[in-house]
Amino acid sequence: MSLFDVLPWRREKKAVAAVEDDLFDDEFQRKLEYLALVSRRVFAGRLRAERRTKKSGSGIEFADHREYQPGDDFRSLDWNVYQRFNRLLVRLYEEEEDLAIYLILDTSASMAQGGEGGPATTKLAYAKRVAAALAYVGLANLDRVSIVTTSDRVMERMQETRGKARIFKAFRFLRGLSAEGTTDLGDAMKTFVAQNKRRGLAVLISDLYDPRGVERGVNVLRYAKFDTFIVHVVDPADGRPNLQGDVLVYDCETGDEREVTVTAKVLSRFADAYRGYLGDVERFCATHQVPYVAASVDVPFDELILRVFRRGGFLR
Repeated sequence: MSLFDVLPWRREKKAVAAVEDDLFDDEFQRKLEYLALVSRRVFAGRLRAERRTKKSGSGIEFADHREYQPGDDFRSLDWNVYQRFNRLLVRLYEEEEDLAIYLILDTSASMAQGGEGGPATTKLAYAKRVAAALAYVGLANLDRVSIVTTSDRVMERMQETRGKARIFKAFRFLRGLSAEGTTDLGDAMKTFVAQNKRRGLAVLISDLYDPRGVERGVNVLRYAKFDTFIVHVVDPADGRPNLQGDVLVYDCETGDEREVTVTAKVLSRFADAYRGYLGDVERFCATHQVPYVAASVDVPFDELILRVFRRGGFLR
């Protein structure tokens, strides 16, 4: 039995609070400024609003040599190499441009789960904090930041913006989001790629509960030449549901119901399946060289952001 045969039915029906606490209070904003300072230390020596790309151009940072070909500009020849080795080599330089950062936030119904400590502790609330923090770091470095929400399609969009003061625009956008709909990362990412011709860094913030598999969505981004970064929002309670005896569980996205007799053996098998699912996602990302960070809702968001910096791949 696969994980998704049991995972979406893991919780009993319960009411969801309609009002969400303010996630972006003064303390939160003070932590953002600290994280921005840390990011500048980590990436000291880089000019803000400039990131090295993988293409060569007319920058000032030397990148590599290649063999001279007819038609190349003689001014780009490395005459020192010619004098020493009698070879005509052309100097290549790294072209620099500002980085486009796309924060892709999963707002499907499964993201509303959690919240044993209130609405501010749901997976979506945690994901909003993470998105706001990454947006602030990008804006503080004068990169171009946009936020996109998805379920089985692209839902809402905060248009591209620059400058640290624009973080309040991001706060307003994120506050208005709610979790609804089913998950289909493959179809949603196809629409995202079609709508965004300028390539850049695509940060997917999601619990990755896609019954069709997360690989489809991630591969769409990879094949479209986006630098992909995965922030996997994880609620430890998902792997150890507080259920016992005869219960009626339901799929929070499709509404499908199932009567289940929960025993210690069933819970053990479920925990094994959940651990296997997490391991499969991490192995897929490692195999395809996609930076991946598991973001447990039990970990303070600022610690998670520092982990993102240490993992590398967010700011280049």
